[in-house]
Amino acid sequence: MTSQPPIDETPLLTRIAQQDPAALSELYDRYARIIYAVAFKILGSVEEAEEVVVDVFCQVWRTAGAYNPQRGRVDGWLFMLTRSRAMDRLRRLQKTARAASASVEILLTRSPQMSSSPEEDLLISERRAQVLTALSQLPEEQREVLELAYYKGLTHVEIAAQTGKSLGTIKTRIRLGLKKLRTTLESI
Repeated sequence: MTSQPPIDETPLLTRIAQQDPAALSELYDRYARIIYAVAFKILGSVEEAEEVVVDVFCQVWRTAGAYNPQRGRVDGWLFMLTRSRAMDRLRRLQKTARAASASVEILLTRSPQMSSSPEEDLLISERRAQVLTALSQLPEEQREVLELAYYKGLTHVEIAAQTGKSLGTIKTRIRLGLKKLRTTLESI
């Protein structure tokens, strides 16, 4: 029994880079099941594994032109994308679970006798007003990303996707916004 050499799928990626949907469909037919299996093994969730498959093939559609055959075979590239997307989702799910668990724990351990005093409520209210005032003094771009990160709990990657800005731009705006916010709050 002779083994056949691996199929060179670089021409498929070249066609995908030229926005050929038939080429993407062919690549999907070849790899969707194995990508799903890898994602499911990492995540243990049908829904999350299905989302990873969609994410991987969307990324292939967007970035096929960046594929470099000198760095490895197409299947290796696809598995690397799959692992990366699955691990991102796993970290996000774990972070959400930890936050939810901590919130529930705080609610369960806090008794009515431990509620804040009127003085504490006043201090919290004043501090909130100071933060809102300081936020209103930031440039719109910085304020927007800080609100998405801290009020809506989005990750940098999610903010970049929602705003259409690059990840580097988002990180810079958050860093600069926090620095200005800190300076403003220290002067109040």
